[in-house]
Amino acid sequence: MSATPHSVLAEQEFKLIHADHALLVVNKQSALLSVPGRGEDKQDCLIRRVQAEYPDALIVHRLDFDTSGLLVLARGKAMHRSLSILFQDRLVDKRYIAVVDGELAQTSGEVCLPLIVDWPNRPRHKVDFQTGKPSLTRYRVLSYNAIEHCSRLELTPETGRTHQLRLHMLALGHPILGDSLYADPVSKEKADRLLLHAEYLAFVHPESGEQLSFTCAPTF
Repeated sequence: MSATPHSVLAEQEFKLIHADHALLVVNKQSALLSVPGRGEDKQDCLIRRVQAEYPDALIVHRLDFDTSGLLVLARGKAMHRSLSILFQDRLVDKRYIAVVDGELAQTSGEVCLPLIVDWPNRPRHKVDFQTGKPSLTRYRVLSYNAIEHCSRLELTPETGRTHQLRLHMLALGHPILGDSLYADPVSKEKADRLLLHAEYLAFVHPESGEQLSFTCAPTF
């Protein structure tokens, strides 16, 4: 007999980084939806796991199914509005770690390419200079592995478009390893998951005014 949704959720935990009366910060694992998808097989997700312990939790922003790392959740509707404004106004500092294929020509730089959903090929997105939304990513090379011919990068998205980091690295000619949507077969097979992790978040607490910052290192 297959497990019920409730028993599945009870068996699968999430990593709590921070909790107070207003908000939560958690570490989402790879291969987990942020919110429910369509269909019975897509109901297990981070927000439902969190709500099993914190019923007032509400999702503020999302990470891709394959991306791991830090997520902020609001506790209650009023805090949800306040935190959503912080993200909309780009008042949240975010930093990611990624491992990409190849060796970059420059040790740092930026990618500024407009992005939009590729409707015939959803959930893929694409660069589109006519109708795409402005998107900016800054990158810095942390190290290069000559044996594996791959580079570890620090990525700072100045905008928050869907699949932004994945597409911008692809546009540089250095797809993120393990990317099932955008990487070539060789780059995809170099890792058993997408090597992209939301490592750092910082923002001002909407109620106390305290400057908060959180760091969670990737497992790769």
